[in-house]
Amino acid sequence: MMDPMFEKDYGTPRRESTQEVTLEIDGELVTVPAGTSIMRAASEGGVNVPKLCATDSLEPFGSCRLCLVEIEGRRGYPASCTTPVEPGMKVRTQSPKLQELRKGVMELYISDHPLDCLTCAANGDCELQDMAGVTGLREVRYGFDGDNHFDSQKDESNPYFTYDASKCIVCNRCVRACEETQGTFALTISGRGFEARVSAGQDQSFMDSECVSCGACVAACPTATLQEKSVIHLGQAEHAKITTCAYCGVGCSFKAEMKGNEVVRMVPHKDGQANEGHACVKGRFAWGYATHKDRILTPKIRKKITDPWQDVSWDEALDYAASEFKRIQAKYGRDSIGGLVSSRCTNEEDYLVQKLVRAAFGNNNVDTCARVCHSPTGYGLKATLGESAGTQTFKSVEHSDVILVMGANPTDGHPVFGSRMKRRLREGAKLIVIDPRRIDLVNSPHIKADYHLQLRPGSNVAMINALAHVIVTEGLMADAFIAERCEDRAFQQWRDFTARAENSPEATEVHTGVPAHLVRGAARLYAKGGNAAIYYGLGVTEHAQGSTTVIGIANLAMATGNIGREGVGVNPLRGQNNVQGSCDMGAFPHELPGYRHVSDSSARALFEAEWGVEIQSEPGLRIPNMFDAAIAGTFMGLYCQGEDIVQSDPNTQHVTHALEQMECIVVQDIFLNETAKYAHVLLPGSSFLEKDGTFTNAERRISRVRQVMPPRAGYADWEVTIQLAKRLGYEMNYSHPSEIMDEIARLTPTFTGVSYEKLDRMGSVQWPCNEAAPDGTPVMHIDEFVRGKGKFLITQYVPTDEKVTRRFPLILTTGRILSQYNVGAQTRRTDNVHWHDEDRLEIHPHDAEERGVKDGDWVGIQSRAGETVLRAVVSDRMQPGVVYTTFHFPESGANVITTDNSDWATNCPEYKVTAVQVTPVAQPSEWQRQYSDFNRQQEAFLEHARGATEANAS
Repeated sequence: MMDPMFEKDYGTPRRESTQEVTLEIDGELVTVPAGTSIMRAASEGGVNVPKLCATDSLEPFGSCRLCLVEIEGRRGYPASCTTPVEPGMKVRTQSPKLQELRKGVMELYISDHPLDCLTCAANGDCELQDMAGVTGLREVRYGFDGDNHFDSQKDESNPYFTYDASKCIVCNRCVRACEETQGTFALTISGRGFEARVSAGQDQSFMDSECVSCGACVAACPTATLQEKSVIHLGQAEHAKITTCAYCGVGCSFKAEMKGNEVVRMVPHKDGQANEGHACVKGRFAWGYATHKDRILTPKIRKKITDPWQDVSWDEALDYAASEFKRIQAKYGRDSIGGLVSSRCTNEEDYLVQKLVRAAFGNNNVDTCARVCHSPTGYGLKATLGESAGTQTFKSVEHSDVILVMGANPTDGHPVFGSRMKRRLREGAKLIVIDPRRIDLVNSPHIKADYHLQLRPGSNVAMINALAHVIVTEGLMADAFIAERCEDRAFQQWRDFTARAENSPEATEVHTGVPAHLVRGAARLYAKGGNAAIYYGLGVTEHAQGSTTVIGIANLAMATGNIGREGVGVNPLRGQNNVQGSCDMGAFPHELPGYRHVSDSSARALFEAEWGVEIQSEPGLRIPNMFDAAIAGTFMGLYCQGEDIVQSDPNTQHVTHALEQMECIVVQDIFLNETAKYAHVLLPGSSFLEKDGTFTNAERRISRVRQVMPPRAGYADWEVTIQLAKRLGYEMNYSHPSEIMDEIARLTPTFTGVSYEKLDRMGSVQWPCNEAAPDGTPVMHIDEFVRGKGKFLITQYVPTDEKVTRRFPLILTTGRILSQYNVGAQTRRTDNVHWHDEDRLEIHPHDAEERGVKDGDWVGIQSRAGETVLRAVVSDRMQPGVVYTTFHFPESGANVITTDNSDWATNCPEYKVTAVQVTPVAQPSEWQRQYSDFNRQQEAFLEHARGATEANAS
């Protein structure tokens, strides 16, 4: 592997072609794919042509004139970046004339550039400085007394990077990166000739413009014009490690550039197979939480949650936790304790927690936050296609002709994939958006959805059935595909059901609110528009009929033959970094790793032989069952690693009431999160920068997480689980997470070929990875479905129990925002709060006017579960009758008002449909007042422990 600090830049992008071209460069023969630039061909042949405006992440531009070459038989000096290779071409990259021309170009650049190299933040990482050396520039004949830009004002508005116009060489790389890579079009060149300079928006500051702070412009800049403030403050890094982002399910690869154990910056890794050198504001810049002053770095214990915390040693804390779990099981029985697996922890850590529960606790009481968001994906895709995961790679969208986005907001929730999708849409792909809210994809620069089906929340199944009805009744099905690949009887039953008049767009319009002609148009486009891909998110799964909708989506893909090749498929966009992995690792009470049911005696036998214990054959408790059992007095102990159920689970007051009944809650996390405030043992967690392991992203891609700094509290999470298990009488003998993955591979058919050696060699691998697919499986279900024949299932629409009434006439739905992440514990402790510092309620102007609500007013939101208060944003993104909020701030209490309705198959909560009333208010809700008092008390308990520890230390 190349030293990650020194990735080679080939100047222009790689070209794919079945035709190869051989040419001569400086007397050496070079063979490259047709369409390759001379610059890239030279670079691949070991000759680096000078350049400034060119970089291999952007299309060639040809403005800097440094990369001029001589071509035998051709007049002039063409730019090597914009000139494609031709067979037999003879190129010279060095000559006295070329040297003279290049030096002259550099002289012009330097004549309007501050010569403060020794104190410049980019010193040692500046392409302008490098090219001055390459061209041999030693003096500037023009002097520095004429017009220049040396006194240009810096733009320091962005918290993460600075813009210094005095150092801009107008190479356009930042503008092109914003257009080509990010797709926001926030930057432009303002002025002409000498006055030309990069401008954000209409000569605005970066913070006031449309810039989304993805960092693409900063990465592209060849000088110190756009520079990370962390580099300005800390200086250049001296080494780097490749790791994987711990935010969303895209799973971006990053270079963590370091000075000793301190992160200087996170740079998107251009060889990262999920992100290909791109990033978003969270992964690129919001890593400072890892060293935030709020980090829990000392274990703590207490008898009751009304007691102050006591700082103790690791041994004392683990001994106490183990003794309490033993006491509770002796008193209440084996099934009285359980554990929660985190979608933010590594595969290896998740595997160990479920192993701890099954082998050391002796039961199957294990669950995960993944069930709270995407369990319907597992159920629906397993039942229809045979595997509980998405079918494609992210890159597959580059081959899509039609893209259907349902219940997802990729530009906010999965922004790097969102940028990739937008690029394909700009190239001409058609777009269908099914969402109650007008998300950015519906209409943004150079993109406009062909259809926005703005349905009512809760009517997803009716919408899917209406689309299917059109495809069936208008003869738009892929008959040959169905006959060859799908179960015939099941298909006929589905076809007959779907063809019923009750499923027509005209009949379902009363449920969805979407005009029938739009549904018919969208169905025809999806069925006959070429390669059609479906991407969906929590707006599909977090419903009472979430599993039914996933089944309906799979039915659509099978009915139109849009599965089993590039550019098509069924693609769930996972919300957290390891949602897919936590499911794969057996984090459900009914499934062992690899999605094998605990009642399967042969599967149990494999694990029993490896683990040396007997595994229960009956499923354990899901999280809602744990809460009910706690209130009933039969579930009294919980081990919760990297999860915050108080903030993330629905019906907050029910959750906290259940936790208050438990006798020992052990929380392992990096901060005092909302659940930790109800804990009796608080174990310091480790951030992704402090441990080794793997994450599995939304495309089934297993990627390495590499430790770049020692665990700040002394142990990585996997080591803590091992020590707790030992104190419970069960030995886990691992010296490194690679050994845990080796065990996973031995026991899980889809992981048989996975190893750290392979991941290090290949960069990443997509499961299934086994003897049948030793290098992984980018596209699933190519020749046949995993289950053999695809199975159509009937999707009867059943209206949700959560209905609007005179008392609660509006529907509340929820979602994410770009700058914040999940419960916000990480991003709220970074400068991302400059963009979004509170959760707000979006309400349509008509509904706001009816209630006398103005933009910025405080409003009370009341449901049958509870009440909270938020600030209103009057917005026509919403349709009348629907309101929307995010859930990133605990004091907002978004889940105080969500109810405990859930998916019929998986108990996934129905976050997306809550009947509410909205009224103007002048003070916080009663819950918020109680929360404020409780929070203040718990933070005081934490400060008491810290103060006592500091006093003892001195």
